[in-house]
Amino acid sequence: MDQVLFQWGQFLTLLMIAFALSMDAFSLGIGVGMVGIRLREILKVSITIGLFHIAMPVIGIVVGAYLSDLVGDIAVFIGGGVLMVIGVHMLWNGFIHGDQRSVLKTKGFGLLLFAFSVSLDALTVGFSFGLIEVNRILAIALFGIMGGAMSYFGLWLGKSVGGWLGDYSELVGGLILFCFGLKFIL
Repeated sequence: MDQVLFQWGQFLTLLMIAFALSMDAFSLGIGVGMVGIRLREILKVSITIGLFHIAMPVIGIVVGAYLSDLVGDIAVFIGGGVLMVIGVHMLWNGFIHGDQRSVLKTKGFGLLLFAFSVSLDALTVGFSFGLIEVNRILAIALFGIMGGAMSYFGLWLGKSVGGWLGDYSELVGGLILFCFGLKFIL
């Protein structure tokens, strides 16, 4: 009986961690969705982010015993910097080239950059999971499912809100990305 309670307790704990890790994908998805995105792209981006939320903790677990303290701080700093650069570019593009879209694309390198930036915190958690006893398969599965689902809802919500903002949507999206990047760095 105690073993069953422990498993449910671990499941709920991992579910809460997965939810917390996916909140940045949700929030940043709102900013990206404001620029304008099709449903097919929302699905593609969500699946990619879900896969990154699986791959990053796996990488973290593998090297966690060796580099946890050092890379944890650097990963957050790099992720924040990437988000700030994307946000500044979107702001620049919104002010200077109002009729063109920013570098933050939902295709190719832009998609990989976005998925990487919102999954860096999962890498850090993976480092810590490399050091402690936890059901790693369950954790990684929950991270992927929750990351994909929350990014889907964020992108969808951003798309809906972006229609209300019209031409200002890229400026608002860029400001959101910049502020979240700054939050990660500070």
